[in-house]
Amino acid sequence: MEIKGKKVLIVGAAVTGIPVVRQLCKMGAEVILNDRKNANEINDILEPLRELNIDYVGGGHPANLADNIDFVVVSPGVPLDISVIERAFALGKEVISEIELAYRLTDTPIACITGTNGKTTTTALLGEIMKNSHRTTYVTGNIGHAMIAEVENAKPEDIFVLEASSFQLECTKYFKPKVAAILNITPDHLDRHKTMENYIDAKCMIFLNQAPMDFTILNKDDLETKKLSEIAKSRVLFFSRKETLSEGAYVEDGHIIVQIDGKRETIINIEEIFIPGAHNLENALAATLMAYCLGVDREVIARTLREFRGVEHRIEYIAEINGVVYYNDSKGTNVDAAIKSIETMKRPTILLAGGYDKGSEFHDFIKVFGSTVKEMVLIGKTADKIEKTAHELGFNNTHRAATFEEAVCKCSELAMPGDCVLLSPACASWDMFRNYEERGKIFKSLVLGLRGTE
Repeated sequence: MEIKGKKVLIVGAAVTGIPVVRQLCKMGAEVILNDRKNANEINDILEPLRELNIDYVGGGHPANLADNIDFVVVSPGVPLDISVIERAFALGKEVISEIELAYRLTDTPIACITGTNGKTTTTALLGEIMKNSHRTTYVTGNIGHAMIAEVENAKPEDIFVLEASSFQLECTKYFKPKVAAILNITPDHLDRHKTMENYIDAKCMIFLNQAPMDFTILNKDDLETKKLSEIAKSRVLFFSRKETLSEGAYVEDGHIIVQIDGKRETIINIEEIFIPGAHNLENALAATLMAYCLGVDREVIARTLREFRGVEHRIEYIAEINGVVYYNDSKGTNVDAAIKSIETMKRPTILLAGGYDKGSEFHDFIKVFGSTVKEMVLIGKTADKIEKTAHELGFNNTHRAATFEEAVCKCSELAMPGDCVLLSPACASWDMFRNYEERGKIFKSLVLGLRGTE
């Protein structure tokens, strides 16, 4: 891809926008960076870019920014219906995501993971497997480290392990991973995508450019994901924790089995996998099958599954205080993810939930409470909606908090020795925090601050 001398508009100065600016400037592009925030609001973000010759336009997204540019790189958090993007589309300008740009600038193979839930855990796990196989591995994407930041370093014999969100995938055009996995699909981000069909179409961009010698890994136990095998052009392999498969990865007699091209291998007893829960068994199956397709030895896969400790903000143990165990599941940003977290709890649970409204409904969320969730503390814009649903379904032990600190204190007050407190919001964080990471870090800080009450 020819970059030198091109005039490029980057919309969104965030996790991906800044490294895109750096890379394009290195390659001789003329860069305009646009963000809804004024420069003084994000001075700390812009400061490292002062030495670069870029134009910054803040405080909104003027449509005329699209008039005299060659193409647009849009950050994942930026909706495509803002004026400048719509103007670019109308003018026939290419609008691409950071992962599409990075793909065009590298010849390093990519193993890419998407899905509504489990992406980060599976990406981190596969990354560890590949590193343990002594292959130089770059774990990038929606996990928090932009792929574009590593394109200069990565060699053809290396590998990118990439987590991709629907936001990143919807602005791809030629993007083609060697191995692509869709873990599951449940309603999410409908405030952005408007319909489930649009959301699924965005997810499908992960495999639409693949060739027959590439691999698409799908969850046989997930109805929406299973159906996608009908449109994939690559070799489709399934994983399942519920049924025996003639080909793929599955559980049999308490062991993960991989069977491909008539070769069957027993990988590990599932009791040896360190990260708990049925959802993590699915993540382990997906990562195992992806690694196997990439030629990793069985022993390396098994050893990594025994040693991998999970990821921050996903059912993360924090501490036991006054006989109460605290878990940080800030990454539970949708109903399905929160349900999976609740299902792993072995103690009576005080649940801290609520946040930004992505258009979700919460009936299934409340129904899973059973005898596990004894009290629920609610915060954020969805508090009314969740509480109303809970009361309609007969769960009346709800409490409201005006601030996050107040919510954590309320959870502590409600919890008795032998209980656990679980932050699993079932909602995004954007109404109160910059992202789920900030929410999780503040939760951990507040919880550890409770130690003074022991």
